[in-house]
Amino acid sequence: MNISLIQHKDIDKAAWDNCISQAVNGNIYAYSWYLDIVCDDWDALISDNYETVFPLTFRKKLGIWYLYQPFFTQQLGIFSIRHITPDIVDKFLNSIPRKFRFAEINLNAFNKPDKSKWKITENLNHELDLIEPYDVIKKGFSQNTSRNIAKAIRNNISISSNIKPEDIVSLFRKNKGKQFGHLKENDYRRFIRLSYECIINRKAICYGAFTPENTMCAGAIVVFSHRKAVFLFSATNEIAKEKGAMFMLIDHFIQDLSGNHLTLDFEGSNDPNLARFYKSFGSVRIKYPGLRFNRLNPAQKLVTGLYKTIRHFVEVTTGK
Repeated sequence: MNISLIQHKDIDKAAWDNCISQAVNGNIYAYSWYLDIVCDDWDALISDNYETVFPLTFRKKLGIWYLYQPFFTQQLGIFSIRHITPDIVDKFLNSIPRKFRFAEINLNAFNKPDKSKWKITENLNHELDLIEPYDVIKKGFSQNTSRNIAKAIRNNISISSNIKPEDIVSLFRKNKGKQFGHLKENDYRRFIRLSYECIINRKAICYGAFTPENTMCAGAIVVFSHRKAVFLFSATNEIAKEKGAMFMLIDHFIQDLSGNHLTLDFEGSNDPNLARFYKSFGSVRIKYPGLRFNRLNPAQKLVTGLYKTIRHFVEVTTGK
């Protein structure tokens, strides 16, 4: 296997996207247009005329090149139109250029790295097969989920799928977003642009849950690719929590798409509370690997450690 490092400007985007489209483990995050929106820089490791590819999403800080996981991309890693063996994964990981001194990235569920050679963490995802009729799927709902759906119905919550992405983002920022200081203005702008790109390409639906007063209290953006519906982004406020609106929104989506060869990918979560919520719809746990390495020398580790300490202090004291 001949693996080549190709700089972003030299990547054949048509060949790349053809690989992702046909890959046995393709997902929406790996398309070139998606990567171009969510990160400033990415190169790639490519073999066999784009039969197998590995996006390298990188940044440079304090003179140090490193690999990172861009926001709104749960799983990247190695993608191929052929069966991906642990040996292929190992060869690609060993081909990561030495200039990248540090990495915290997620591979995908089809990548099985050698845990004796790499520092690997196990991340959790939850997926629900929608191929059965709705009446069969809802039997897998927990009692709590069924009660919350009934509560939303009693409270006259209504669901619409004609929602602007920026309205859902705004709801998030006013509520849960206050706890996510690492998401900056530019990140939200990127995401709104990404959402519209998906909508234009008929790869996204934006759902909203409304009170009888026509106030949106919950919203979700779902994107479609490779027979999966990915629960990419969601938002709720206190009213939604009180009235079970998000339970009803997801139930509405399941009713709309049930009976199709489709999987609802909840996109998480390692958070026990979110995992419990997703599990309550009858989803199953899927594991995917996180990869970390640190090639920094002692002096670089000292500098980056000081930088992180100062940055944390600034964020805590100024909220920026």
